[in-house]
Amino acid sequence: MIELSYQNNFTPLDEVVYSKWMELMAFSENKTIGELSVVFCSDEFLLKINQNHLNHDTYTDIITFDYSENGLINGEIYISTERVKENAGRFSVSEINELQRVMAHGVLHLCGYGDKSDLETQVMRDKENEKIGMFHVKQ
Repeated sequence: MIELSYQNNFTPLDEVVYSKWMELMAFSENKTIGELSVVFCSDEFLLKINQNHLNHDTYTDIITFDYSENGLINGEIYISTERVKENAGRFSVSEINELQRVMAHGVLHLCGYGDKSDLETQVMRDKENEKIGMFHVKQ
């Protein structure tokens, strides 16, 4: 089950469409989604999570907590909609494209992809683009 929730005034997404897309992403990586919570929040909300749970005192666009086991995805994804908006401008892409990139990034972390090294980061970017492309596939 995928649950989308909002801790700020972000316009709610079509939960059916986005849930199907996330399930398709997982399926394409030979995974199944069990319990997944996606929380859209402010910079300050996400900063507090970063400080309290990861001991980082920086703003970020996404934090993913992975509770997955044996190919079954379970986790929490927190997305700062303020960072998404700012990054969309910075990278000259639409806000929806940037949001989808960040959502794909979180699901890919839950599928086992990292982004600590340059090689991992490149693989992650390629996978993000692949998964964004899947959004337009008829479901």
